[in-house]
Amino acid sequence: MARKHKKHRHEEHIDESWLIPYADLLTLLLALFIVLFASSTVDVQKLENLSVVFNEIFDGGMGVMENPSPAPLPIPEAPNESDQESSAFIEDQKSLEEIQNRVDEYIAVNELESQLATELTDEGLLLTIRDSVLFDPGSANIKTEYSQIAAEIATLLEFDPPRSIIVTGHTDNIPMNTSEFASNWELSVMRAVNFLKMVVENPDLNPLLFSAKGYGEFKPIASNDTAEGRAQNRRVEVLIQPLVLKDGTESNTN
Repeated sequence: MARKHKKHRHEEHIDESWLIPYADLLTLLLALFIVLFASSTVDVQKLENLSVVFNEIFDGGMGVMENPSPAPLPIPEAPNESDQESSAFIEDQKSLEEIQNRVDEYIAVNELESQLATELTDEGLLLTIRDSVLFDPGSANIKTEYSQIAAEIATLLEFDPPRSIIVTGHTDNIPMNTSEFASNWELSVMRAVNFLKMVVENPDLNPLLFSAKGYGEFKPIASNDTAEGRAQNRRVEVLIQPLVLKDGTESNTN
């Protein structure tokens, strides 16, 4: 009896051509979701980003089925010179604040609040000394009993690195015309010079970093119409200059 031959079924080949329109459909769906998301909140930046996405999709850019290489991570930029200068200025201001705290502590411990005061300004740390602490009226000679205060202030002016110091004399507007001083200018200058000379007797201070000047009555901080105001105007100021100026340049400490 003849044997029946079994019919071998050939495996049917699956048509994968549908994947291409499917991928395009996903791409269009992605574009639709982007439109819906962008339309919920309108802003210029989002519309610009949307425009870039559409250009990539419809101008032959990447589809959702592609697997692009990951974008390289951006290399951090080195701090520019302006940032470095700003940072140096801020650090120097913090250093001046620490100096101010040290001087304020000295003032508090010795109960000198009515004679000494500090203020942090754009030009540096300003120490104000009332003239009654150092001088007799019309005199530029430092009182013997207060010479110790000048020596202690000199110790407070020891810095590492060293800083430039400007000592300035001021008077009230009462005219000065004596055999010793023909004007308030001369009196204010000599008071600043005499105080400076006593300060730089400290061997740990560099005299090259110190300078003195006088403004007479022309830079008052109070009204000269009252005795209290004139007393405030008679003063010696010690300006501790910053190492770094506000524009980022170094202060001259040579």
